[in-house]
Amino acid sequence: MKEFYSNGKLLLSGEYVVLDGATALAIPTSFGQSLRVEKITEPVLNWKSIDFKGNTWFEGDFRFEKGQIKATSNSGKNPEPISDKLQNILTEAHKLNPEILSESRGYKISSRLDFPQNWGLGSSSTLINNISQWFDIDPYQLLEKTFGGSGYDIASAQNEHAITYTLNNNKRQVLAAGFDPAFKNELFFVHLNRKQSSRESIAHYRNQPKEKLEEAVEKITSLTHQIIASENLPEFELFLEIHETVISQIIQTPKIKRQLFQDYPRAIKSLGGWGGDFILATGGEKEKEYFRSKGYETIVSYPEMVL
Repeated sequence: MKEFYSNGKLLLSGEYVVLDGATALAIPTSFGQSLRVEKITEPVLNWKSIDFKGNTWFEGDFRFEKGQIKATSNSGKNPEPISDKLQNILTEAHKLNPEILSESRGYKISSRLDFPQNWGLGSSSTLINNISQWFDIDPYQLLEKTFGGSGYDIASAQNEHAITYTLNNNKRQVLAAGFDPAFKNELFFVHLNRKQSSRESIAHYRNQPKEKLEEAVEKITSLTHQIIASENLPEFELFLEIHETVISQIIQTPKIKRQLFQDYPRAIKSLGGWGGDFILATGGEKEKEYFRSKGYETIVSYPEMVL
């Protein structure tokens, strides 16, 4: 039996512009996903996906025949799209390393999440990284052939500390960020509990003139380094606010603070794709109570969230 594990992720700076060469700040989370692989005599891939409460939310069987992976059965809530995606991932993994699967052997596989699926901490990227470890292949290649994206989430899955991530002309640079703020006890994450398509924001972003994008990349790269080097909370809050303004202008979307929390006295920053999942906020118990009073129950402190 083999077991693999990958860390979840949060993107503290560089959303959207990381795709065009901006240096982003990403942090691995204490929550991730594990993958257990056990050889069995029956030539079938029996896949089970387990949530953070220990409940099986998807189960499916796949056959490997004549070089092809085919789903033979599945169960769970809306299982067909999940089965199709898994089939696609396993097929692409097999193409990258044909040595793992064979018609004469099978596997019992279980994938377990440490966090609720709607938290947006990387249920897909942790799965890709785990499967890549199993197949002994490049996870960035597998990501490119399946979900796509900049790859910062794969870098977070593999690291135990904050990183800066830069993608330029398909060359990536992953460096230890040395980001461990003295004021981390005054930082916390609030889950907005709403899914919002970022398609419109991405469309606005993609329609920007090249010069404007290049300017934004420069600004955000500079802000990433300033955020990392912040010596105190007021300085950190200022850089977060400037970062929000730059991204707001380029994706033509109002800041989340303006949309939902206009009377919040401290700093708020969107994380990843704007509009859903977690936001980063500054403050203490009084400020956490502000969000609770507005119905936001999932509040996770920085030390609890970050690896």
